[in-house]
Amino acid sequence: MNAPASPAALTDARAFAIAKAMLEGFDRHYRLFRQASTEAKARFEAADWHGQQRAQVLRIEYYDKRVDEAAERLQNEFEAAALPMDVWQQVKLHYIGLLIDHYQPELAETFFNSVTTKILHRSYFRNDFIFVRPAVSTEYIENNEPAALPTYRAYYPTADTLAAIWLRIVNNFQLAREFEDLERDIGSVMRAVSEQLGELRLRANFQIQVLSSLFFRNKGAYVVGKIINGFTETPFALPIIHTRSGKLAIDAALFGEDDLLLVFSFARAYFMVAMEVPSAYVQFLRSLMPRKPRSEIYSAIGLQKQGKNIFYRDFLMHTRHSSDRFRIAPGIKGMVMLVFDLPSFPFVFKVIKDFYPAQKDTTREKIKGKYLLVKQHDRVGRMADTLEYSNVAFPRERFEPELIAELKEFCPSLIEEDGETLVIRHLYIERRMIPLNIYLQEATPEQTAQAVIEYGNAIKDLVRANIFPGDMLWKNFGVTRHGKVVFYDYDEIEYLTDCNFRKVPEARNEEDEMSGEVWYPVGPRDVFPETFAPFLLGHPGVREVFMAHHADLLEPAFWHGHKEQILTGYVHDVFPYQAAARFEVQRAGR
Repeated sequence: MNAPASPAALTDARAFAIAKAMLEGFDRHYRLFRQASTEAKARFEAADWHGQQRAQVLRIEYYDKRVDEAAERLQNEFEAAALPMDVWQQVKLHYIGLLIDHYQPELAETFFNSVTTKILHRSYFRNDFIFVRPAVSTEYIENNEPAALPTYRAYYPTADTLAAIWLRIVNNFQLAREFEDLERDIGSVMRAVSEQLGELRLRANFQIQVLSSLFFRNKGAYVVGKIINGFTETPFALPIIHTRSGKLAIDAALFGEDDLLLVFSFARAYFMVAMEVPSAYVQFLRSLMPRKPRSEIYSAIGLQKQGKNIFYRDFLMHTRHSSDRFRIAPGIKGMVMLVFDLPSFPFVFKVIKDFYPAQKDTTREKIKGKYLLVKQHDRVGRMADTLEYSNVAFPRERFEPELIAELKEFCPSLIEEDGETLVIRHLYIERRMIPLNIYLQEATPEQTAQAVIEYGNAIKDLVRANIFPGDMLWKNFGVTRHGKVVFYDYDEIEYLTDCNFRKVPEARNEEDEMSGEVWYPVGPRDVFPETFAPFLLGHPGVREVFMAHHADLLEPAFWHGHKEQILTGYVHDVFPYQAAARFEVQRAGR
């Protein structure tokens, strides 16, 4: 007869069972995530743009649903919240063991953190119990199963076979829809390569490396890779679109890190990419964009929770190796958000205030809903992505006294002081930009003209994406390092199709005309575009440029026309590159 298991053995068995249940929860999540990404190809081939948008929203929701399911399972099966801490330490050790041959170990570690922090008190948020530091290396992971695609394919053209190799690269993706004229497009690619690289002397190692999955977003599919010749590596992306004839075409050839940084911008929606080994994709993409943080690359390929985890690790490392203090962010203070920053860190921290002026008819939940809308929407390069965090612990001594005072005055329900630690219960983090109103104060006439044109272009891109910004003041837009204008104040945004664009009625009499009050009826979502001008165009130089390029924004017809188009089901093209780069435009100019 077998002796009964010792308490230690029972504890170990329970810890292993919990670790296994946790990993099963993650594996289910990634299976569904990968399926949604894989199906993007069929939706692209079918021109199912609304289906692509729905899939984008649902895929973002997958993670939190799987985390909630896993936490509930651990509570129901193991009474996880009541377990002693030594059991949780063993759970983590067993979990590490289960990840040794896993294809997504870094994502599984993040999932473990997400589930565990739902169960444990934040005092246990340290490396003994969660993955504050990664435990399993992601170096050299490759799926070696016979049917698996490699992370990237390598092609070795000669001068005589270069065109044929480009043709083969595109055909290897086996898109079901016919190209309008693929040989014509390959000719355009060849000319673009020649213009980019000059007279090509092929070195012994000359090759083209291409990631094995297409990158799907909005109405485009992107071939992403690099050309290697001697000591030179040239990143490239080939966007594939649907033409007016309903067939496919390569729309442009984009080269170099700067072009790819715009394609993978933090102000654009996440790509859908079918990846078995995400870390290998990230490593390849970092070789194309070494200036882009790993956290942003993970987010760009749809793994925003992993991006958020890495970002927070980078932030902790930065605070350990810096000594400057958090301060109230420069610029005009917001009515609903308290914004602060750390000068040495290129991001801002945004906390929803506990109360708002009378003209702001909103609530905390409404504001959070607006930020979620932006997270799930196609941001078309014009809305900054945000990272949302709960219970963030900061070293209190690093805060300026004025910032502490403002937090206590405007956000007391979200602040907790625990010894030398200041805990903020909920906040958003965004990349820092130069507020457009500040930029215009310091700009030359040429910079002012370019910024005003970009401002109008930003609003028009948002309109095409069915977004009405609400508050269009200069202070709610920022300028990126590439000179792009991006919107970042979301508490008043609405779907364009939910708004009613009206012309201001004619005054009935002189008293109406001279009145400082609105004398005509106004509904809750009525918008009067001609009233934008007094708030935006006080500066003569700004007014001149705006009226030359974007006067249509002051007319209800512009807004109403786009609203009607969207209501019919039309989805606009929004390209992450200049119109001049498009082959169609180049051919028309010849």
